[in-house]
Parts: sequence; C-alpha cells; structure tokens
Amino acid sequence: MSSHFQIDQDRLWASLMEMAQIGATDRGGSNRQALTDLDKQGRDLFVRWVEAAGCTVEVDEIGNIFARRPGSVPDAPAVLAGSHLDTQATGGKFDGVYGVLAGVEVLRTLADNGVVTRRPLEVAVWTNEEGCRFAPAMLGSGVVAGTYDLEFAYSRVDKEGRTVGEELARIGYKGARPAKPKPYAAMLEAHIEQGPILDSVGDTIGVVTGIQGAEQFDVILSGASAHAGPTPMEMRRDPWRAAAPIIEGALALAERNGPWGRATIGDIKASPGARNTVPEQLVFSVDLRHPERAVLDRMVAEFRELVAAKAGASNIEAQIEGVWKMAPSPFEPSLVDQIERVARELGYPHRRMVSGAGHDSLHTAAFAPTAMIFVPCEGGVSHNEAEAATPADLAAGANVLLQTMVAVANKV
Repeated sequence: MSSHFQIDQDRLWASLMEMAQIGATDRGGSNRQALTDLDKQGRDLFVRWVEAAGCTVEVDEIGNIFARRPGSVPDAPAVLAGSHLDTQATGGKFDGVYGVLAGVEVLRTLADNGVVTRRPLEVAVWTNEEGCRFAPAMLGSGVVAGTYDLEFAYSRVDKEGRTVGEELARIGYKGARPAKPKPYAAMLEAHIEQGPILDSVGDTIGVVTGIQGAEQFDVILSGASAHAGPTPMEMRRDPWRAAAPIIEGALALAERNGPWGRATIGDIKASPGARNTVPEQLVFSVDLRHPERAVLDRMVAEFRELVAAKAGASNIEAQIEGVWKMAPSPFEPSLVDQIERVARELGYPHRRMVSGAGHDSLHTAAFAPTAMIFVPCEGGVSHNEAEAATPADLAAGANVLLQTMVAVANKV
C-alpha cells in the first residue's frame, strides 16, 4: 500500500465548495440540472482541473466525460472511477459530485507524488444521472451499458420540449467517442451514503456489496361508492377494507425479509375523494426492494397473493399494474474485498452494506468489475439542500478510493 501519501483534505473540500457555487441555491444546496448552462459550467471546471493534473479528456456521444492518466502499460485495461455532476433542482453539495471530485483528487495526488501506475486511470462524469430534467435516470451510463440505445437517449424531452440530443449539442458536450464499453480492470464509485446507517453507528466507510433490486406497482382496488352516513358498515364495498390489511401486510413482508427488505407506500388516491363518501376506488403505489434476486422475487409473489386474498375477502376487485423494476446488482467480490482491506489497513471503522438507491454503478457493473465506497452524510439527508458531510469523512473515502485504485492498477 502506498501509505506514505494521502489526498489533500483541504483541497478536496475547497474543490467541492467551488463546484457547489455553480448553481448555488439560497438554502445552501446546488441546482445544476443535466445539460443546462450550469451543468456546462460544472463540466468545464472539471475539464480544467483534470487537464491541469496532466490528463487527456474525451467526451462520448451521450456526453459522458473521461479524463485519462496514462500508465506504464498504455494499452492495459484502465481503472475507472466516477459519478455525476448533475443535481436535483434542490440538490445538495455532495450527491454525485463527491465521487467525481474524489477521483480528481486521486489524479492530483498521484501527479503531486510523481506516481505512475501500471494501468491507466480514468475518471468519468456520467450524463444525466439524476433524471430530474430528462427521464430516465442514469441515462449516460445506461447508454454505455447497452440498457438504452443512443437514439432513444437523444430523444428524451424535458418539460420545455428540449431534447437530450439538442441540449448536448448546444452546450458543446456531444462528443465523438463511441458510447460503448471499453475494457476496464475495475470501476469504482465513491458516494455519500444517502441513508442514515453509517452516521447512526459511527462508521466512516461503507463497503458496498451491491445495489438493491426494486419493483414498483400501482395497486387498484375497486368497490362501490356510497354515502358516509346512511350506508351500514356491513353493507359497504369499501376499498379501504382491503387496502388497510394490504398496506400493513406489505410493511410486514419487508420486515420479515430484513435487514435489507424494504416496502414503501408513497402515493395514494381515493376516488371520488370526498370526505363524506365511501370511495369507489383506491389507487396506491407500492415499492418493494431487496438486494437478492430470489428474495425479491419471493416478496413480489407473496405480495401478489396478499392482494388477491385481502381483496377477495372484502368483495373488492383488485388489479396490480407493474410500473418499473430494477434488478439487483451484486458487485465484484474481489473489489469489495479490496476496499474492505484498504479501509482496515487505513484504520477506518467500516462495515459491509447494500446501496438502497440506484447509482451509475448499477450500469457499469454490466460491463466492468464494479464496487462502491460510501461515506456518512448527516442524518442520512440527501436530494436536499441540507445535505451535509464532514471534510474528514470525505477525505477518508477519497483515501480508500486512492489506495484501491492504485492497488488494482498495479496488479499484474
């Protein structure tokens, strides 16, 4: 391990704060949505920084940026790190941008110390990870992975009718490099956790073993509308009779499949939606998650059985409509082990954990050995202007990234 050098904590923090000024909000966050003029400013700043660190820069057809530092074996598969610079409309200073700037700090630290790795190193800025301006999210990495084709990506439209293809050209980031996978020895992504686990237990590093799978549904329960006063309870076909035990059962299902099972009912609508009327119909969303495919499949099957049973018992018609799904994405075990080994050798309290949110690493895992490094964020608050992380924790994650990249890059 190259323990004689570490990243510059103050420089990393200063870079994060400088980037945060691009699109700074009144409440201390950042609004740098994908392919806006502000996103262009953030991209331009990244390019200036990596070129100053001695890197060459390529931009691919979907606007992903790759900064490359040569190795002593130029044609060897590179070690890639990266994340995204785009934010939510009311985003924080660290989501995504930390992973990019931790990668920049790795490049700077190696340049400062005159270190040449065997394999080349690259740092990527992935396009439109957030998906708040253009859906779907993780678009740039998804095109490279083959999840979306290029023309589909170009045709995505924002609320003003502007397309991804038009906006890439307008801001000057519609590149020539094919948006196709290259051989990579590894892909690493440092990120704030976006959840409360590390912060609550006092650990510094999350060694991420994979990303949870998710399936989302709309449950439609149909009964009969009736006046709230004259209609006796036993004579009603009230969708709530089925909805209440279904919702309770979904939450219990996640608890039975703990610690990583999740169930969320995030939206509900009653029709006709009057205070003094039994609703004719209820529609509510259900989001089920688990990192193991077999367990998630079982949860989905049990949930479908639950809906059928509870609706049938209350003489309610039930439909389940699939809305979206994301397969579980396990990470490369040898990389996970390497990250854990580095965290241990650097003396950082750490734990293995699963990512509950989607990241570009979900897509890169399809074409490169992939793993992630988490650091705490205060209270687990993210996608929020109040998002906060300490300079020491951010530096710790960057040091783990540095040493992991060097170890993989020097492996014969």
